[in-house]
Amino acid sequence: MSKKILLVEDEADLVMMLDDRLRVEGYQVEAVADGERALALLREHVYDLVLLDVGLPGMSGLDVCQELRRMGSSVPVIMLTARSQVVDKVVGLKLGADDYVTKPFEMMELLARIEVLLRRAQASVPAGPVVEFGDVVVNLRGAEVRRAGEPVALSAREFQLLRYLIEHRGEALGRDQLLRDVWGYESALTTRTVDVHVGWLRQKLEPDVKHPRFIVTLQGIGYKFAG
Repeated sequence: MSKKILLVEDEADLVMMLDDRLRVEGYQVEAVADGERALALLREHVYDLVLLDVGLPGMSGLDVCQELRRMGSSVPVIMLTARSQVVDKVVGLKLGADDYVTKPFEMMELLARIEVLLRRAQASVPAGPVVEFGDVVVNLRGAEVRRAGEPVALSAREFQLLRYLIEHRGEALGRDQLLRDVWGYESALTTRTVDVHVGWLRQKLEPDVKHPRFIVTLQGIGYKFAG
């Protein structure tokens, strides 16, 4: 399966050039021009690598990278920038970037760096278990879910929540804990985000949504995975 790259860049000509070349190399590419939109996509979808411009309008690439790591994402990030000062590179790397390329750059060099990071990311993925409950099979390593043999489409956040529930099987999990560990929210919020996502998971995985067997509600506490 071809790797998915999120390109976050506001220079239209550069976006066109990178998009064309990356697709020729066999990558799937999605391009956005601002940091807020990039984070929204990264919260809901799975990408194999991010090409991130530092000098974005509004929210800078450095801020995006910092927020991405705060969310708990380990997706490889290559920063793209016109800046050449060493201090800028150091800041980007300290905020969680994996590599740094200064504009203008040679396309072959960028492609080589992308390949290196993708190989490194693949090699670092531990051999995770396959979890089965009911007619559902979850491949934690491959981020794949099947029900009765058919693939189940989950958003990145839905899968992150499901994986967290599975990894804490049998534990009473409060909403605040889930918001902190799955969404990365530092403080308790008045929100139904957890309940909404649990509802979506139940619709896709439970044999009887009104009487869930696997993702059980604990009144006054939160939820427990009983699969």
